[in-house]
Amino acid sequence: MTSEYSPSDRPSASHLRLLKRLTEAVSVSGNEGEVRAIVREQVEPYADELQVDALGNLLVMRKGRSPNRLRVMLAAHMDEVGLMITAIDSDSTLRFEPVGWIDTAQLPGKPVWIGKERLPGVVGAPPIHLFTPGDLTRRVEITEMRIEIGAQSKEEAQRKVKLGEQVAFASKFTHLGSTIRAKALDDRLGVATLIEIVQHMPPEIDLLAAFTVQEEVGLRGAQVAAYRMEPDLAIVVDCTPARDLPTWDGEENMQYNTRLGEGPAIYVADRMTIGDPRLLRLLIQTAEQEGIPHQLRQPGGGGTDAGAIHLSRSGVPSISLSVPARYAHSPAGFASIADWRATVCLLYATLRRLKPSILKRP
Repeated sequence: MTSEYSPSDRPSASHLRLLKRLTEAVSVSGNEGEVRAIVREQVEPYADELQVDALGNLLVMRKGRSPNRLRVMLAAHMDEVGLMITAIDSDSTLRFEPVGWIDTAQLPGKPVWIGKERLPGVVGAPPIHLFTPGDLTRRVEITEMRIEIGAQSKEEAQRKVKLGEQVAFASKFTHLGSTIRAKALDDRLGVATLIEIVQHMPPEIDLLAAFTVQEEVGLRGAQVAAYRMEPDLAIVVDCTPARDLPTWDGEENMQYNTRLGEGPAIYVADRMTIGDPRLLRLLIQTAEQEGIPHQLRQPGGGGTDAGAIHLSRSGVPSISLSVPARYAHSPAGFASIADWRATVCLLYATLRRLKPSILKRP
């Protein structure tokens, strides 16, 4: 059954329903339980081995059928950026700190969910009417912002909210023609891709699927998962920023990482990893021979779980493959459905071509 599978370049209704569930689940770094439960439901019937490790990574192994199989680790992180409650003020408003890397300019006026019960709130900041001329040229600091929950007193707020509770953006998944808009596309697009690969695993490899935790706060889950799994090589499936919009004066910004509509982004290098050249060549050759749209991610900043995986034990040849999306780490990302589906197609086709000889050096 799996050997006859061919991923579609168009999503089915079930693909979109799953992505909706994944993006609307709340799993801020360190509290990935909601997404982990969805993933487990989807992959457990297919797993030869499945475990949740001490940090909360969901680790799945499926054995292939070909001789001399490589142990191939695929990783996608379950966590998302968010906020954490740090104090309750006398006026009943809530102070907070970011969890992960968030542009604080994105926060004022955004609706949020607090805690497991998804208590609704909104991020407040001083209105522009009260700004001095000097304020108009500076960024509003997070210390000036508060979350409002409609409580009438500090005591009422304390009954509803506990210190340390996590806060997520209250964003709904929306299908907009050939695109999707949702929170946490970084990296629920990768999670959805990896679920599909687990369900339809190519028989040429032993698949080690790691749905990792705490990527947004330091690649912590991936470090533990790679040590446990001991792979021969790794491919990280993530979501990368698309910087392809015109600047405010109408001139095209030529410094970009990726563009929407040009397929999955293959990493040459980022801040933490230089993509293994053998895997880089294989991905490019596979995309060209299979006619799959693709692009090279411009070398530069950022990083993925590959930054931790490639340093595990005696070293793991690693590379990253990402779906481009606009407005990363904000309340609503924006991605091309065709880019996502091309990512699935390229990953599956590449896995089918993997042989032990790939690791031989010239």
